[in-house]
Amino acid sequence: MARQYTIHRPETKLASGIDYAKELNAEQYAAVSSPDGRALVIAGAGSGKTRTLTFRVAWLLDHAVDARNILLLTFTNKAAREMIQRVRELVPQDTSDLWAGTFHSIGSRILRKHAEEIGFTRSFSILDRDDQKSMINSLIAAMDVKKQSLRFPKADVILGIISLVENTGKSLESMLEDGHPHLESWFDEIETIHHDYKQKKIDSNSMDFDDLLVRTVTLLQERPDLLALYQKEFRHVLVDEYQDTNTVQCALIDLLVGETNSVMVVGDDAQSIYSWRGANMANILRFPESGRPCRTFAIETNYRSVPEILDLSNEAIRANTERFDKNLRAARASENIKPALVNVADPFMQAAFVAQRINEIMEEDGIPADEIAVLYRAHFQSMEVQMALTSRGVPFHITSGLRFFEQAHIKDVSAFLRFVCNRRDEIAFTRMVLLLDGVGPTSAAKLWRAWCNTGWAERETPPESFSTTLAKFPIPKKAQKEWRQLSFILDEMWNGIAFAKPADMIYSVVEGFYGDFIKDSFENSEQRRSDVDRLRDYANGFDDILEFLEQLSLLSNTDNDQGGNKKQDDDKPKITLSSIHQAKGLEWKVVFLIGLVEGQFPIGRVMECLDHTMVEEERRLFYVGITRARDQLYMTYPMMNPKSYTGEYMLTPSRFLSDFPLEMVETWNTDSNYEEDAPF
Repeated sequence: MARQYTIHRPETKLASGIDYAKELNAEQYAAVSSPDGRALVIAGAGSGKTRTLTFRVAWLLDHAVDARNILLLTFTNKAAREMIQRVRELVPQDTSDLWAGTFHSIGSRILRKHAEEIGFTRSFSILDRDDQKSMINSLIAAMDVKKQSLRFPKADVILGIISLVENTGKSLESMLEDGHPHLESWFDEIETIHHDYKQKKIDSNSMDFDDLLVRTVTLLQERPDLLALYQKEFRHVLVDEYQDTNTVQCALIDLLVGETNSVMVVGDDAQSIYSWRGANMANILRFPESGRPCRTFAIETNYRSVPEILDLSNEAIRANTERFDKNLRAARASENIKPALVNVADPFMQAAFVAQRINEIMEEDGIPADEIAVLYRAHFQSMEVQMALTSRGVPFHITSGLRFFEQAHIKDVSAFLRFVCNRRDEIAFTRMVLLLDGVGPTSAAKLWRAWCNTGWAERETPPESFSTTLAKFPIPKKAQKEWRQLSFILDEMWNGIAFAKPADMIYSVVEGFYGDFIKDSFENSEQRRSDVDRLRDYANGFDDILEFLEQLSLLSNTDNDQGGNKKQDDDKPKITLSSIHQAKGLEWKVVFLIGLVEGQFPIGRVMECLDHTMVEEERRLFYVGITRARDQLYMTYPMMNPKSYTGEYMLTPSRFLSDFPLEMVETWNTDSNYEEDAPF
């Protein structure tokens, strides 16, 4: 990649009094002081991306560019506020007329001014997720769904599909084929809902977040006079995190920039990790080749990490073929601590190592809890760590989702187990039957009364046959097939003489009903299925269902009570548990990257499809994880995984651990140093 650094002589009479050449390093200064035109700034992790953008805005204001002629596009309101605040601290000029905000907020401002021209009023409502679900559910209710043998997808799933169609420009047919093949038989119905949803939004004078982008682009494409107006307004367009833009966002930028305006996009191709929600890395890779001549700048001085971590990150990403060539250099001196590569026996030993090592780091090195993070590819990988930290009384908070045993899908599966053991558990029974298609609160209450009328709720043991007992219950027509299936599942869990093992019970629930329910009900179905599989792995350590349920209850209550006094707990430093996706943009002194095995990182579906672009995104995710660490990095991988049906099986270390020479890390063997602390 050609790097062009245009060095300008420092101005002597700038209104701000900023000495840009002194305040910035040479790479940052070259980008900040670049002349008008098209510019791509590849800003590596920890290199001062926000500082570069902020000083670029200040530079423009210092060089007689009116604030109203600057548009700064970001992905979060927090980022926009932070940048504007920094600009205000740098320059004396009035910045109130500067347009700065998320793509959606800028789209909303434009649409408010021209709503009448696209069939809305200026008072149009913006739908949140609950509003959207209500609208989709009303359309589903009004539709005559004839395939009673199949469960119709839930509103969340349909909304996720529709959103990707709108943001990527792909057809509904290809979206179902590529991402939701089990829903292809519902193509006609989903297409109808998509059409009716658009019309219903118009009828109710409402837009969703996708509309704020799509309708803005359509407006500017269809109204050349308005396009010319906004092109005249936005002489300088600056874009943050350009690697995360989707097709519609890129189109909006191109429209506003046109053939003459200046544009500077800042991003890092090595941190493009959101293709699953529509981001298109080709936007940043092809930017220098599209349109007018483009100056390209690389900012490679990293102020975050020690050299040993940076050297590892450079090697880790080098295996990718679709990337800009850059090499991060550390501004910090070496502390002679290599990243640690730690092999452990199994996921519970991995958790024990992490928890014990965290205690040592806090007690011996004096590093506070909020400077330590445990990062993972998927939320289910955090289960054992949550349990190990809880058992040791180490405070933690989770940014990747709810605590493991608080999640809806874990509670759903647990409800089956709770009811078969305690037939008086109305909460478990109600939660279980509400999963059935066509059963609502009223029907659930009737079913509970019918169950109580059988007398089995009061008896010491379950009925010899649940299916026989439940056969004559007042079941809504839509739920009859699933009710029979539920009855058979309960029979498998209790054979008339004894309870099945906990892991076998979970298997019956998932294979008999809940596996399909997950696919049709949740947008992130793959992650939720992995969570349930992890629960079954945990259950494999128990023979007695009552002991297993007791352990779940204790862990859940500990989770809920761990904070104690909320006010005090909020002030107490905590370990961060996070997926790498959620951790992007953050940093800690100490980072543990766990679960580095094939099938988990990279995840299984990537391995199955053999798509090199997906493998490369997984590698970028690994790179992002590494570059969150400032001082210490621990990478762990379990060698065995317990499975209830197949027994223990060997795990293969992640392919990403082969992308760098072993001499770059210190290998640890935990067999003799750390004791497993599994809760069974």
